[in-house]
Amino acid sequence: MYFVVQILLQLIEIYSYALIIYILMSWFPNARESAIGQFLGKICEPYLEVFRRFIPSIGMIDISPIVAFFVLNLASRGLHDLYFIVQGMLQ
Repeated sequence: MYFVVQILLQLIEIYSYALIIYILMSWFPNARESAIGQFLGKICEPYLEVFRRFIPSIGMIDISPIVAFFVLNLASRGLHDLYFIVQGMLQ
């Protein structure tokens, strides 16, 4: 079970890095039109779109990625804590 939790935590971390790169690409002209930008858009936009529905942008500033990172962090911590709760119940 520890192996599965570690893999899920690694996937969350990798996805967080993908989000950071995708967000930073918006600062550079035509970066999101590159092959890497389009790939990251396909995996990051569906997740970010969930938050954009509920969180309006403030002028030109989009704060939905901040909330998206917060939710990923909560998921990571929750998964970690859930593992230790289950592990304690099994002993």
